[in-house]
Amino acid sequence: MKLLPILFGASVLSMIHAIMPDHWIPIVMIGKTERWSRKEIFWITALIAIPHIISTILIGIIIGIIGYTLSSAHEFVMRIVAPLILVSLGLVYVFLDFKGHDQHSHEGFIKTNKLSNKKFAIILPLATALFFSPCVAIGSYFFVAGTRGLSGIAMVSAIYLVVTILGMILMVYLGLKGIGNIKWSFLEQHEKGVTGMVLVALGILIYFMEV
Repeated sequence: MKLLPILFGASVLSMIHAIMPDHWIPIVMIGKTERWSRKEIFWITALIAIPHIISTILIGIIIGIIGYTLSSAHEFVMRIVAPLILVSLGLVYVFLDFKGHDQHSHEGFIKTNKLSNKKFAIILPLATALFFSPCVAIGSYFFVAGTRGLSGIAMVSAIYLVVTILGMILMVYLGLKGIGNIKWSFLEQHEKGVTGMVLVALGILIYFMEV
């Protein structure tokens, strides 16, 4: 399986993940309330994002190794199975969105944390909560990355790490500029639907890149 479309897909999924409103709007709101400087808000954004990224990558590595093992033994089958997994997972996400379920939202725990002038008291619970809520869609994508071996897993991990942190910092920056005042209700309500459609599109793209 060609590596370029896999890396492209990882970049797209990571950016979509980073721009979801529940990932950055609460940070903007807390930063303004606490009157943090922009520099402080940026590094706090990175600190909060890293545990979430680590837990997702840890799960992804396990799934990626499974993909690598299967692709080594059944290379022909994996040319169909890997894209099919993306399409199937994407359809499940679209279905869950249609049914109104949202299990990948960090909004609740952010709202329940009392604001404090102590940065540590804010960062620790947010970072801990994010660590225990890894992104299932990206974790599952590592199965496809595994078809390119350990190098594919490592490159997708690096892309996810860099794009997610930079993407969240970019959205926080734009939020401080006023973009946070825009109505984000569609993305908030249809995060799974958007992610699902992207997964379906990536699955189809990867399949046709192979044939």
